Amino acid sequence: MTMTKQPVEHIGEEDTACCTHHGGRGRRPGTEQPESARERVNRRWNELLQETRVAQTGVQILFGFLLSVAFTPMFRNLETFDRVVYVLTVVLGASATGSLIAPVSLHRFLSGQRLKDEVVETASRLMMCGMVLLALTIGCTLLLILRIVVPGVLAEVLVGGVMLWFALCWYALPLWLRRRAAQRGGGGGA
Repeated sequence: MTMTKQPVEHIGEEDTACCTHHGGRGRRPGTEQPESARERVNRRWNELLQETRVAQTGVQILFGFLLSVAFTPMFRNLETFDRVVYVLTVVLGASATGSLIAPVSLHRFLSGQRLKDEVVETASRLMMCGMVLLALTIGCTLLLILRIVVPGVLAEVLVGGVMLWFALCWYALPLWLRRRAAQRGGGGGA
């Protein structure tokens, strides 16, 4: 039998497919049962792990690229300002890496200590900090590359535009959605 062809058991007309998952209680389609505190913290932890996996991959690739730049022949010809931008970028990348990998360390050290609420809250804050550091790392990397490729002040203008886009997508949009949901009475907490 394949994964797509599962036997279907008919329990009763009032039951839905989710009944066994929710203790046999029937639900109307389109309604959600409130989750318990334990279900909520477990869901938030799983979501955080998924987000961490995505962010870690990006920051590790970027950081690896940054580390290799110092060993290229063109690096010796960089002006002082560009070297300062490079050092700042590497430090920001290392800091972002630390923040984005920290939830793994938190989990490893505190697993089984019945501190999941605290771990999830702290890991969430570390992820936010890591995302800010990652955005700054990307901005500085872009500045470093564009100052070499694009003449004049255009490099700074392009970087400013990209950083504005990051601020809108990564921060302003989620905050706006949270505020809109709170105004509608949705609470906005996830």
